[in-house]
Amino acid sequence: MYQAVYRILDANLDRAREGLRIIEEWCRFGLNNSSLAEECKNIRQELARLHNWEIRQARNTPSDVGTELSHPQEEVRDSIESVLQANLCRIQEALRVLEEYGKLYQPQMGAVCKQMRYRVYTLESSLLNNSRYQQLYSSYLYLVTSPEEHLFSIVESALQGGLTLVQYRDKERDDNLRLSYAQQLCQLCHQYNALFIVNDRVDIALAVGADGVHLGQQDIPISLAREILGSGKIIGRSTTNTEELANAIAEGADYVGVGPVYKTPTKPGKAAAGYNYISYVVENCPIPWFAIGGIDLSNIQEVLAAGVERVAVVRAIMQAEQPDFITRQFLTLLQPKSH
Repeated sequence: MYQAVYRILDANLDRAREGLRIIEEWCRFGLNNSSLAEECKNIRQELARLHNWEIRQARNTPSDVGTELSHPQEEVRDSIESVLQANLCRIQEALRVLEEYGKLYQPQMGAVCKQMRYRVYTLESSLLNNSRYQQLYSSYLYLVTSPEEHLFSIVESALQGGLTLVQYRDKERDDNLRLSYAQQLCQLCHQYNALFIVNDRVDIALAVGADGVHLGQQDIPISLAREILGSGKIIGRSTTNTEELANAIAEGADYVGVGPVYKTPTKPGKAAAGYNYISYVVENCPIPWFAIGGIDLSNIQEVLAAGVERVAVVRAIMQAEQPDFITRQFLTLLQPKSH
């Protein structure tokens, strides 16, 4: 019996250490995050100390019936996120096995592995949040949807054009349809490694696993939205003046919408904020912000000349004959000059 237990411990110590090394490499070279890389290394070295000669000598690879087992999902990784998620799950599962079987080997081993598992949960939260915020910072074009007939094909075309940030906005359909559409759009965006944000509806964002929510001035406080969604989700706020901007920053918004720059049918009855407000935001906003409102390819040069780096658009893409082509044009113009 103990020989079998030793083999189980050996296999799962290897599995956890290998998974941690994969995560560590991304923290180090992908995120340039020394604290996350160091935590991976620390856990990995603690596991190495548990992986003693007595456990190692029980290894018998030729007689291991599991070496030939595989699953189609293990053969494909379509994004960095899928690599990270697969290996985080691998580490957590291995630590759970070590926690249980370790109790048969040495009582303290179970306790040590239990604490490591909680540390890996914290690491996972920090890692995925870091990736999400990093993607927000590197997104310069933001598509806000409108309730068009060919919603999914339009969004997919824009994603194929390189779009990395999408907000689902629909104030017309009933909740069941909105939930269904949000679910499909969330899956579509994640298929293309794009962030998916839900307008206004924190409940729908939570239900479909969206990357965050965008709140208007009349919506719930950011602190409540964060309490519901969790600390790792992105929360944006619409602003039309300096007071609203100051409040959004104080509340802890991750980004803000700034506008409308021009009068737009998307915001009926709302006067254009114009360039005075834009000039103020350029000088005073410490978080990512997106100019929005009537922006299209005919006026974007004027917008950029005012100091804008990021824009959010609706009709320019949603009503385009070739959303992928228009998206590429926007992205070419929005290429950061010094990043």
